[in-house]
Amino acid sequence: QVQLVESGGGSVQAGGSLRLSCAASRDTYSSHSMAWFRQAPGKEREGVAASFAGGRMTDYDDSVKGRFTVSQDNAKNTLLLQMNSLKPEDTAMYYCAAAWSRRTGGWYYPSRYNYWGQGTQVTVST
Repeated sequence: QVQLVESGGGSVQAGGSLRLSCAASRDTYSSHSMAWFRQAPGKEREGVAASFAGGRMTDYDDSVKGRFTVSQDNAKNTLLLQMNSLKPEDTAMYYCAAAWSRRTGGWYYPSRYNYWGQGTQVTVST
């Protein structure tokens, strides 16, 4: 069973930055896809950013393009999310997700991933 453990969440004012980390108990270089999702109260879980083929390709939701950067540190088996220019609407619980084999669906579908972390809270105030 693979474990994913997120860290780095917290409270920040609008315009600030946070860096989220997701430590995996399995080799991330061999991962098929890893992603960050977020879920605000009363809303569905949504894909934020994803990393594919061990970090060789990435993709983002339009709402975070130009502000967030996803990357993998495969030496540390870690998925990272650098979040800059944070907005109040970025407030949510952020989850790390991963799959080591190809699964159906676009990267922004939660069903694509079979491993999930417990989440880390990000709160952005005005």
